[in-house]
Amino acid sequence: MRVLLNGYYRFLKLVLTVLMGVLLVPVTMQILSRYTGLIPRYIWTEEIARFCFVWLILIGAMIGVRDRTHFDVDVLPHSSNRTVEFAMAQFVNVAILIMGLSFLWWGWDFGKLGARQQSEISGLPMLAIYIGWPMAGVTWVVFTLERMLDDLAELRTGESHGTS
Repeated sequence: MRVLLNGYYRFLKLVLTVLMGVLLVPVTMQILSRYTGLIPRYIWTEEIARFCFVWLILIGAMIGVRDRTHFDVDVLPHSSNRTVEFAMAQFVNVAILIMGLSFLWWGWDFGKLGARQQSEISGLPMLAIYIGWPMAGVTWVVFTLERMLDDLAELRTGESHGTS
């Protein structure tokens, strides 16, 4: 299972990198058309840039959950007691799990709404955007469950079983 999750994680990082490159094209075209007049003003560039940006945010959040860099803020000082550290980590994990489940639950309806709509400018199905919310929810749940199992194994053995 770990091999599948590692492959999915690498895939997400690749997609994130590709989307960053794709985002540069319409944004550059918008800048050139707005300030130089070298190319005509295309309306579709704004929409494609927005779609890329939404996916960048959602995929970045998915990666951040696996890296333990998203939704996790150190407010309390770290404890030398492993059980206390485990309990604090599980509190964060449960909060992320709840958010992931809510994104999955309400994102499913959001996706169904998008399946019935098309973008006005490019004619793309809005499902291409709206499906990101339930996908993010599923990914957060899976990565968080992996984190919880790693934390439990680390508590039992005292050795790090992290995903990195």
